[in-house]
Amino acid sequence: MPSSNSAELVLLRHGIAEPRQAGRDHPDRALTVAGRQRTRLVMAALVNRGLRLDRLLTSPYRRALQTAELALEAGLASTLALDERLEPGGDLATVLTPFDGAIGLVGHEPDLGDLACGLLGCPQGALVLKKAGVIQLRRSAGQWQLKALLRPALLIDDLGCC
Repeated sequence: MPSSNSAELVLLRHGIAEPRQAGRDHPDRALTVAGRQRTRLVMAALVNRGLRLDRLLTSPYRRALQTAELALEAGLASTLALDERLEPGGDLATVLTPFDGAIGLVGHEPDLGDLACGLLGCPQGALVLKKAGVIQLRRSAGQWQLKALLRPALLIDDLGCC
């Protein structure tokens, strides 16, 4: 696919999930009731602000997939695809083949924050996403720029609902 000089990239961290068992991560950890509620509100706030994505890719881990499904329900995107490279520790850089338009990635920390730092040229760990948080980037003339780093409370408070 030919690439233009302009693209939008939205990085979405999964919502609040069930606790780790014995300190270990597991792909089947689901969103909690509070996690689903907060994520639903965040997605509604993004859509209310006019954000729309051409496509949405998600980690196959249950908590990320549930987050992505809530984004679809809210109207953030119309299509969703699973991508194993978005699993924790995956090779996110290879997901970003040249693209036009607006793409969203639903995944995990520190991977999403580190991807943003790599694109922006800032030190790894400088950007950290809260659960159900959002980083929005724009590529213009081959350079990535940070448009927004949003924590869920900011978006939800902006709706006047919590």
